[in-house]
This record gives sequence, C-alpha cells and structure tokens, in this order.
Amino acid sequence: MLLLPAALTEREARDTLRMLKAALQQEAAGPAELLSVDGSQLQRFDSSALAVLLECERMAQAWGKRFEVKHLPTKLVELAKVYGVDAALPIAQA
Repeated sequence: MLLLPAALTEREARDTLRMLKAALQQEAAGPAELLSVDGSQLQRFDSSALAVLLECERMAQAWGKRFEVKHLPTKLVELAKVYGVDAALPIAQA
C-alpha cells in the first residue's frame, strides 16, 4: 500500500502523481489485483488531490487492476461529494 504525502495541493500534484504512477506501475506488474493508496497522513489538500486520485484510478483500470483509497480525511471525502466524483473514487469504508 502506498502512502499519500502530508500535503497534496496544486503545488504538489504533479510530483505526487509522478511518484504514485511509478510506484503503482511497479505494483501492477506483480500478481496483486488490488492497488491501494493510504491517505492517513494527508493533512493539507485541495481539489488537486481528487484529480490525482482519479488519475490513479484510471491508470489502475488501464492495467486491469482494481484501485482503492483508504483512510482519507473526512473533509476530502466531503469535497469529493461536493464535486460529484465520490462515486468514481473507490474509497474504502473505515
């Protein structure tokens, strides 16, 4: 399981996505059917965090894998609902 950084705003989005893509691609090459990201360390974020996670979901689908996000801050889950992307973002129930 990969960990999201403490901050994921527009400023960090490009570098974070690049890091996640490389790590997820490496995991996708293995036998695992599920690629997971843990957001428990995430403290500062904006809507860019949602864009990064949605792109990770798209990559996982392209590789024939399932994607799941665990331990997202409540406010980010609420932001996903406001933007209407909560159904597209596979958030694991706590």
